[in-house]
Parts: sequence; structure tokens; C-alpha cells
Amino acid sequence: MNIYTPDDINRILLATIGDGTAEAGTPTAVRREEFIQSVGSATAEAVISEKKRSARTVVFAGSGICGAYALEAATFLHRQGEKAEVYLINVGGNRLSADCRAARDRFLATAGEDYLFETTGLQMNLPEIDKSVLIVDGLFGHEHSGPLMGGYQHLARFINESEARVISIDLPSGMSADLSVGMINRNIIHASLTLVLVGPTAAFYMRENVELIGRWRTLDLPFDRDAIKSTRCTTRLIEAHNVRKVLPPRDPFASKADLGDAILFAGSYGMLGAAVLSTRGALRSGCGKVTCVSPRCAFFVMQSAVPSALFETDGSDADIHRIELSRNYRAVGIGPGIGTSDATIDALESFLKSANATSRPLVLDADALNCIALRPTMLALVPPRSVLTPHAGEFDRIFGQQPSSSARLLKAIEAARTNSIIIVLKGHYTATVWPDGSVLFNASGTEALATAGSGDVLTGLITGLIARGMHPELAAVAGVYVHGIAGRMAAERHGICGTTAEDIAECVGAAMEAVMRPNK
Repeated sequence: MNIYTPDDINRILLATIGDGTAEAGTPTAVRREEFIQSVGSATAEAVISEKKRSARTVVFAGSGICGAYALEAATFLHRQGEKAEVYLINVGGNRLSADCRAARDRFLATAGEDYLFETTGLQMNLPEIDKSVLIVDGLFGHEHSGPLMGGYQHLARFINESEARVISIDLPSGMSADLSVGMINRNIIHASLTLVLVGPTAAFYMRENVELIGRWRTLDLPFDRDAIKSTRCTTRLIEAHNVRKVLPPRDPFASKADLGDAILFAGSYGMLGAAVLSTRGALRSGCGKVTCVSPRCAFFVMQSAVPSALFETDGSDADIHRIELSRNYRAVGIGPGIGTSDATIDALESFLKSANATSRPLVLDADALNCIALRPTMLALVPPRSVLTPHAGEFDRIFGQQPSSSARLLKAIEAARTNSIIIVLKGHYTATVWPDGSVLFNASGTEALATAGSGDVLTGLITGLIARGMHPELAAVAGVYVHGIAGRMAAERHGICGTTAEDIAECVGAAMEAVMRPNK
């Protein structure tokens, strides 16, 4: 699914309805009026489906096109026998756009003056509202930039404090469609449902905006088809059919030698579970052979917990002191549970230098990332197209403390471009950022994945998919999606709160099968 930038949305709207300067009666002006009425009709249908039979409907309309949408919605409600009070903000008495004036006139012709409360002075007319009221928020949409000020800020707080259910048209008023840093949420209207016009932006997938947007859905509206088709979105939501196209099929005549071999450097004294989990993730990926390199203290644990994997040791007792390849593996993963001792950091730095010289992509997670955070010069040694899989804390330790998920994603885009790496920024909508700046949000996330060791399974899974011949960019995206499905399957068996990383690893194979052959 496409995820649009604000510029994309403005371009599509401009192609569909023009800029509002067309003379009345021209095709563009007629198309604009019909579009506004379509938004109003769709909003009215949403109100009817959402409201309780006896609930009051209160509509707040601004002076621009979003206000016109809201007025048209109120007009359609009255035509359906549903009463709606409209509070129109027209400070000065002459601020209404042509769209809003025309919509106001149509509302008055349908509902009469008793249902219109227009603010023309500095003192806003405010109704009595409580949690039983359904509010339609039509103050501002994409056309507004910057925070709400003055009376609008007061109105947003008034609505939020009422605890009324809110349906916002286009955007919750005061929210930016862009990845904004430092917004104050109490000054933005909190919607229960947001009715999106063209489509979502990346801001819809940010944690801090969840309370603003509530549920959301895209309205079916008559957009200019050529404008839609010509829009090339660099941000997308990845779903099952996207992953199905890129996962490698299993050749019935393949041997383990044909399916790739992966090596993982994982584990240290007290952190051997990370080695077990990442190795299980790699084995469940369909990779032919998996080798885990750990210190000697891991021997009995690894041979009993994952007997189908090969085990090697660098000869150290408690943590890894050497990271070297005994042969040319097709994929290398480093990090789960390796610790951050000076010897381990030295070993990682030495290996990164050699891998960088041959431009060999790696998968780096967990303590490999913490080692880089402790010795930041190593970031420049990470080979191009390597996959880094940080959670928020690990990311901030490397790239600096970020105030919000929006800021973190912007920084990840910058870092991926600057260092030519792939960053898997883990979260509910895990964002995989490619070196060209493309962002691919994951649709399979579940809160069941929020458990210790879950990321280790993902590291092994991505490493195994690369060993099977997938490009690192695609392996990262596919691995994240399959990992999410595995988490959902595990939660169905054990409950969301009862799911462990072992459960997730066990379900990886079934999850991959479900994605590749959904009707089996």
C-alpha cells in the first residue's frame, strides 16, 4: 500500500480539484464542488455508522476547504433526518473561502439558521459537550501548517477534555501530515476515527500520533487517476502479497548444499540464550546449513539446544575474542549476546575492516550495535548494504538520543543514505530503511513480539534468508514480515502475554509457509 508524502497528496488534490480559482460553472469548478460534496457524503455515512441513536452531533468547521467538507457532511446528515449543530469559525466575518461560503449556503438552505452557530468575533461560540456527544472535526486538514494558536488551541483542548468521540476529516486539526518533531499533543484534536482523503502519510505510523489519529480509513473518492498512477511513493506498507513475490521457492530437488550456509557469531557467558534463539531463527529460515560461533562455555548448551546446527568456538572461555571466517559463508550475522568487552569490540572492529574491504554485507544486531555505540568510528567500517536491526534504545546509542519516533525515523533515513546501509528500525510498524531513503513499514507487527530474545530470532531469520540468496534489502523486509506472522501464530497458541521468543522461533517455518502458500 502506498504511503504518501504531503507533497504527493497536494499534487493529487491539485490535479483533481484545482486550486480553487476556477470560475464558477467551469469543469474544474464543478469537479471541485462535486468532490467536496463526495467528502461530505462519505463523512456523513461514517457519522451515522458511528453515532449512538440518541447522541448529539456537533460539527466544528473552519474557514477553508476542510470546513466546507464538514458543512457538506452536516447538510447530508440533515437530509438523512439526522440533526447536526454546526459551529463555524469565521473570525472577522469575512474569512470564509469560496468553497466554505457555498457549503454554508447549502447547509442553511437545508437545515435552516437554527442549527448554524457562526463565530465572527474574537469570542468563540462553544456548545456544551460531554462524552455522549459525537464531534465532527472539520477545522483544518492538510492545508494547515504549524501548531494551533490562540482560540484554536483553546478549542482543541476543550474538545479533548470533553472526552467526546471525534471524527476528524483529512487530519486531526493541528496535526502535521509530515514527520514533525516536537508537537504538543494536548494542543491537537484527538480523533477516535480519522477519515483520510488520498491516503496515509508516514506520520500515521508513528507511535506518538496513535492517540491523535485513533482508527483511520481512506475514503473512496473520485481522484484524478493519472495523478494517482504517476505518483511514485518511496514509502510503502508491506503486506503478505509483497513478501510472497520475493521469498525464494523451495526446489523439490534441492539439497542442503543448494540452500546456502549461514554463520552467526553469538553468545557469551550468561547470554547463551541469544545464541540459541538466533540460531533457531536461521535454521527455520530454510537455510541449508547454519554454524554458530560462541565461546567454549556454549558448547554443551548449543549442542543440546540446537543439535541441527554446527558449533564452532574461537577458543575463548566466556566471550568472543576472534571473529574470523573459516570459509566463504553466504551470510554472516553478528551480535546476539556477544557482550561488549574490549576484546569483543576489538574482534568486531578487525572483522569489519576486512568485510568492508571486500564490500561484504553483514547482519548486525544487539551487542554488535552496542559495540559500535561504544566505539563510534566503527560505523564507517560497516560494509555497504549491511543490515542493522536496532530497537529504539540501540539506535539512539549509536546515532544520538531522539525525542520521538518521528525524529528517529528521519535520522534513520539520513543514516541509511549517508552510510549506504539498511536499517531495520524495530517497533509496532517496524520500518526498514534502504540506502536510497525508501521506507517500508511492516503490517504484520504484534505486541506479542515485545519479549526478550524476539530480536535474536529476527537476526537469525534475516541472516538465513540472505544465505538462501536473497538481496539484503529484500531479506530484511521479508524477514520482518515473517517474524511478525510467527509472533501472531505463537500468540494464538500461548496468548499475547505468554508468548516467548522460543515460541516465535518455533513458528517461523509455519509463518513462512502461510505467507508463501496462504490457501494451503
